[in-house]
Amino acid sequence: MSQLFTGAGVALITPFTKEKHVDYKALETVVENQVKGGMDYLVALGTTAETATLSAEEKANIVELVKDKSQGLPVIAGMGGNDTRTILKHIDKFNFNGISGILVVTPYYNKPSQEGMYHHYLEVAKASPVPVILYNVPSRTGVNLEATTVARLTAASDNIVAIKEASGEHSQMTKILKYTPDNFTLISGDDLLALTVSSIGGKGVISVIANALPAKLSRLMHLALENNYEEARKLHYELIEMFQLMFKEGNPGGVKALMNIQGIVENVLRSPLYKISDELYEEIRATYNKLS
Repeated sequence: MSQLFTGAGVALITPFTKEKHVDYKALETVVENQVKGGMDYLVALGTTAETATLSAEEKANIVELVKDKSQGLPVIAGMGGNDTRTILKHIDKFNFNGISGILVVTPYYNKPSQEGMYHHYLEVAKASPVPVILYNVPSRTGVNLEATTVARLTAASDNIVAIKEASGEHSQMTKILKYTPDNFTLISGDDLLALTVSSIGGKGVISVIANALPAKLSRLMHLALENNYEEARKLHYELIEMFQLMFKEGNPGGVKALMNIQGIVENVLRSPLYKISDELYEEIRATYNKLS
């Protein structure tokens, strides 16, 4: 099997109207911009999509819209949770037509052991008719999926093909690459570290900032994967302040503010999330206006 889900992926936001309804028209524009901007694949219903605040009907509608507007780009669906049985039931009922993979976050809140996560992911991988991308983000879930567990999973299931790694631990990412098969894909879960991850053998990023700047992000990633690090660094240096500003008061508040400045979406999040401060909004505007 060749490596799956390489290059520039985007964790799509969910735009809302001022009344906090899903803004499907704006979402169409966001997806169309990703296609035009040279992105390689789309991720619907990830953390950046504020998925925890969406109803089942909204989730289904969003996935169908993303598939419809993807113009052939692979579409990955977020499908995490902290109850294995519930995820398995969801997989059983889900319409996988047009879906290339699922992104499955580590179980949160109940803090399972490494053995618990190992068996959780094996059950999900066995049930899923499409490839599984592990998603490790300890800052949000409270647990870290260790490199040794990732290696065990790849040895036990051919359906586990990649990991979105957002621990920020360089040594852990290196060990994942060292102890997993050559066709297993390490994906950066952090825009700020995407270039670094590619330099040690990672094959891409699932990006937040690409919602607003798809052409720049895709070019940065493609240059890195072509081993043209001199040009990739130039783009990384250009975007470094913006990368940091996107997360200064939480995600997706930063990127939604930037997209509001661009005139793409309303600056609206669903509670308990809230829009960023006026001060940060103006800092993002000033930084955006300096981009070439």
